[in-house]
Amino acid sequence: MADIRLCLVTSNEHKYREIKAIGEELGVEVDMCTAPKLEVQSDSLEEIAYKSALLAYLYLNRPLMVEDAGLYIKALNGFPGPYSNYVFKTIGLAGILKLMNGVEDRRACFKSAVAVVLDNYTFISTGEVCGYIANSPRGTRGFGFDPIFVPEGETRTFGEMSIEEKNRYSHRAVAVKKALTRVIQLKSNIGL
Repeated sequence: MADIRLCLVTSNEHKYREIKAIGEELGVEVDMCTAPKLEVQSDSLEEIAYKSALLAYLYLNRPLMVEDAGLYIKALNGFPGPYSNYVFKTIGLAGILKLMNGVEDRRACFKSAVAVVLDNYTFISTGEVCGYIANSPRGTRGFGFDPIFVPEGETRTFGEMSIEEKNRYSHRAVAVKKALTRVIQLKSNIGL
């Protein structure tokens, strides 16, 4: 069993599996926890994750992290950005592809913010991966916009990749690795 244990506040099983795999790599045990969620309306992923983490900590009173992500499409001026979850639920993949119909510049970036609360310590880590929007959905793995996002250096969408493959590229993996590495350092330096 890991010396370090963190609660990931989410109801998304896919997100939990991705983050749990990163925790296992680094020797951090990640549990899936639920807590009341206040979805802050903000243009800042960092603010959304931070305020959600503080609220969850008040409810759970244990070391935890919250991850929030968004898809930023260049031709759509960064839309849907921090509103990606809502946009996915309302117009889905088909709606985004319809907005992109006939658009040549298909560049996009996925961004992630991870807020960590450890008793008296709070911090935020971020990650980003850029690539492009595919012409049609491909793959059945992952969640959200994964089937239409192709990261730089790849020909496959996130939806065509295993968790291990996606974690080599993903915005979430970058942010979570930074966050867990900092947690490990804090434990080592101050004995959390």
